[in-house]
Amino acid sequence: MSERTGTQEDGPAVDRSLRSPLQRLVWPVLVEPVPRDHHQSDGEFRRRRVVVAIALVIGAVLLGISLATKPGDPAFYPLTIGVAAVWLVGGFLSGPLHLGYIPFRGTLRRPVITPIVFGLIAAAVFLVGALIIRQIEPLRAYVDHVLAHARQGNLALVFLVTVLNGAAEEVFFRGALFAAIGRRHPIAISVVIYTLVTVATGNPMLVFAAFVLGILFGLQRRASGGILASMLTHLTWSTIMLFTLPPIIAR
Repeated sequence: MSERTGTQEDGPAVDRSLRSPLQRLVWPVLVEPVPRDHHQSDGEFRRRRVVVAIALVIGAVLLGISLATKPGDPAFYPLTIGVAAVWLVGGFLSGPLHLGYIPFRGTLRRPVITPIVFGLIAAAVFLVGALIIRQIEPLRAYVDHVLAHARQGNLALVFLVTVLNGAAEEVFFRGALFAAIGRRHPIAISVVIYTLVTVATGNPMLVFAAFVLGILFGLQRRASGGILASMLTHLTWSTIMLFTLPPIIAR
């Protein structure tokens, strides 16, 4: 879709009667955009781009600093909360944001159950990958470095900042940034920027996760026209990974 003109991108036209049950489940939430009119004037569109650019620079710097702290360092918590604050402030200052809808039995409804299911599936796929990664010492070390903040810090606080940052990232990257891109290749461009920002962490495993999940979140954003679907998937995935990944990697 084009946030600038208020028109929507055309999804691939496929006869619904020819779709398999799996396609009928996946198509509306990942492929076929729902009708929406998110019109912005040229001035509003330029302003959104400026706000997004400033927030990207500040957020990337803070993200790199926060992940560079030693596990157990109390500074980790205010730094990561600061990162979330940058994404949230940048997202809301950029302009209007939308929750989005998905088709359901001939009507449109807020996406809730389906995004959570996608989060469970994504987590399962990553956990299977973790069984392989733990056998490869260099890759395991990168994952272990991130998990060390949970093991050596306050797990409740780590969970809080994990959820807060997950929600904030969706407000900014699938909300403000996606809208600032316009109609030309919003998924591809948003994935590239999301991945490049994650490079600031210096952790290739986080970069890989950002790339893979960025594609999923971008598809959800385009199809639903809002951030609720990707946010619920992101929060489901990150919560499961936080509590289940450490014992897998430790073994």
